[in-house]
Amino acid sequence: MRYPEVTRREFLKAAAGAGASLAAPALVPGNVLGKDGAVPPSEKIIAGGIGLRGRGMGDLQWMMHQPDVQFVAVCDLQKKQRLAVKNHVDAQYGNQDCRAYPEIGAFLAERTDIDAVLIATGDRWHAMASILAMRAGKDVYSEKPSSMTIAEGRAVVETARRYARVYQTGTQRLSEPNHVFAIEMARTGRLGKIHTAYAHIAPWDAAQMRHDWLPAAAEPPKDEVDWDAWLGPCPWRPYNPSYVSGGWRGHYDFHTSCIGEWGAHTFAQAQAGLDCGETSPVAYEYVDNETGDGMVTHFASGVKMIFSRGDKYWHGSCGERFDGAGGWAAAADGYSRPDVSSPDLLREYKKVIGEYVARTGRSLDHMRNFLDCVKSREPAVANAAVMHHSMTTVHAANICMWLKRSLKYDPVKEEFIGDEEANRFRSRAMREPYVY
Repeated sequence: MRYPEVTRREFLKAAAGAGASLAAPALVPGNVLGKDGAVPPSEKIIAGGIGLRGRGMGDLQWMMHQPDVQFVAVCDLQKKQRLAVKNHVDAQYGNQDCRAYPEIGAFLAERTDIDAVLIATGDRWHAMASILAMRAGKDVYSEKPSSMTIAEGRAVVETARRYARVYQTGTQRLSEPNHVFAIEMARTGRLGKIHTAYAHIAPWDAAQMRHDWLPAAAEPPKDEVDWDAWLGPCPWRPYNPSYVSGGWRGHYDFHTSCIGEWGAHTFAQAQAGLDCGETSPVAYEYVDNETGDGMVTHFASGVKMIFSRGDKYWHGSCGERFDGAGGWAAAADGYSRPDVSSPDLLREYKKVIGEYVARTGRSLDHMRNFLDCVKSREPAVANAAVMHHSMTTVHAANICMWLKRSLKYDPVKEEFIGDEEANRFRSRAMREPYVY
């Protein structure tokens, strides 16, 4: 290969020009240097989203308001929704940079720049999308309920561990001060020895879910709604627009029942206060009703956790309560302060929360806790193991209700004891190619 000849005069002229450039002051924007509170681009978390609508749009706003996040892409199999998200993001940033993808494989493969993914699809896709994203090297914030079966939950745990990914499920009350206070009052012994916890389940729908199909309708163009991808790992069924607009709730293939609807939150809250965040109850007592209201579950320690559908133990939604030898504490949405058996228990409110923050180093902001862990690589408060064991409680309780009999469970082996029929419900057949 021949190179062009350069004269001595040309070389000296070029060198002089380069020296002048180096001598001139560099004009670097202040935001690049992190001045005036700006986060330098090198320290920003690059984020994307999968299936954002409803609750997911709220999560998106929550994420985008963090100064160290840049949201760059959305994946949604519904054209109308992915364009709505793109337009929303572009309007907030004042540019046209957010990319919209119709297919998850291309989204994850092409966007190697993305650090973290927000997942807020319907329930049936939470675990699958999380597993695919973590395999692609992304950290994951997934809405709840984060698994459809015990086997799916275990797969999320193993994927997070194998690929060293940060995972957070959207049980945000684990990071809210009133719930943290109630949990810590139980966990630290301030209520005396705890004998019973109560956890709220949703006051609508039933534990028994529908197995029929909605009437078939003409499928829209694939670019408008990719129906096959919408179904994902679920069994095939004819298209009906009601499914796509939220009518999938209450159907066995797509939902986790009234128990999972709120239990995905409240079981994690109750189990945290019992120091049982990484285990599950060993016994489930069947209750002869449609919802599981009043079901008593037992941990190996002898502590009971009871499901409650009404407002006997709190006011508001998604509540938990702990009863101990020295009193009780409860929290739910809408509280200015937790409910307690004695006003004296609230005197240490700030101290209890302050000790929790000092001990754990966690933010009392669930999204912030996730983002901090993306940077530190520490486990998030609602990490994959916490998610899996609280969701195992959901699934085991559902199986108990479906079979209409009490069950015993081994949380180490993750199997029901002496009940093969119950064990068959630990997983579901997955439709190709939507398998992990």
